[in-house]
Amino acid sequence: MPTKTQSNKKPSSTNQPKRQKESKQPTEAFRANRGAGSKSKSKSLTKETKATKAQASSKGTTKETAVTKSRSGLDLAADVLAEADQPLNAKAITERVIAAGWQTDGKTPWATLYASMTREIVKKGKASRFRKMDRGLFARARPKGSK
Repeated sequence: MPTKTQSNKKPSSTNQPKRQKESKQPTEAFRANRGAGSKSKSKSLTKETKATKAQASSKGTTKETAVTKSRSGLDLAADVLAEADQPLNAKAITERVIAAGWQTDGKTPWATLYASMTREIVKKGKASRFRKMDRGLFARARPKGSK
């Protein structure tokens, strides 16, 4: 009669020590280091900011004018429509805006621009920079004071 061997059995877990559950609470040392690190970072940031402002003021410019700000797609679209003599559709506006320097990674930038112009018209009403002429056609809103 064959005897049973121990190799078929799984090892029992009674021989292995049980793992203790790790606490998710930060230790005292971690808390002390975290507090010290955030203070030193904020101090160094204020020193850098002060140094940058001092350099900019010594040159006669402020930090705001030293950093050039890129224009939004809506700002460029308003300029494109101001130059155009006729209403344009969103694709034509987008082609000109991208040629003017607007950068986007989207697959349908004309849809993004169309939605943005429509949203501005709804939100600002008569104060909007755009006016919807027909389905898909936009023109520049007339500036204040002109008839």
